Amino acid sequence: MELPTPADLRERRNELGLTQSELAAAADVSQPLIARIEGNDVDPRLSTLRRIVNALDQAEGDIVRAGDLMHEEVISVAPEDTVSDAVQAMEREAYSQLAVIKDGIPVGSISQSDLVHVDEEARGEPVREFMSESFPTVSEDATLEEVSNLLDHYKAVMVTEGGETVGIITEADIAARLG
Repeated sequence: MELPTPADLRERRNELGLTQSELAAAADVSQPLIARIEGNDVDPRLSTLRRIVNALDQAEGDIVRAGDLMHEEVISVAPEDTVSDAVQAMEREAYSQLAVIKDGIPVGSISQSDLVHVDEEARGEPVREFMSESFPTVSEDATLEEVSNLLDHYKAVMVTEGGETVGIITEADIAARLG
């Protein structure tokens, strides 16, 4: 078992958005002790360190991440697909927008509003001629707060790992999770 350094503990506590007092309460130790450990002024007993690490682990487990919210099945079209293909997919799935994905990588989005003024002759044209910017991407570790902030400005958020699409999140997914 590799023991965390005082800097590791402080960094993890800050990443989790915990105050020293909150961590102290969760670990059943005093806030001044947390401050002294993080300041490298005291070398804690192993049992104390274990309680602090367990409290951090518990706090991290309470955080909802993108990987918990996402749909792994992403209904999408390719840039080469026709406008007609995109319209049919939206109607079939009852979606108002779709991700445009090329070789697993999100490259754009297409929505009903992108296609509202497209005439009959253009239905055979490729999606790339009418698509909008891609939805923003996050990793599976992104927090609910990060995803929610993006959804304030975009209709969906793509979840990627190594550039490859692994899922998608919409406001409906967050509402379902919190409902």
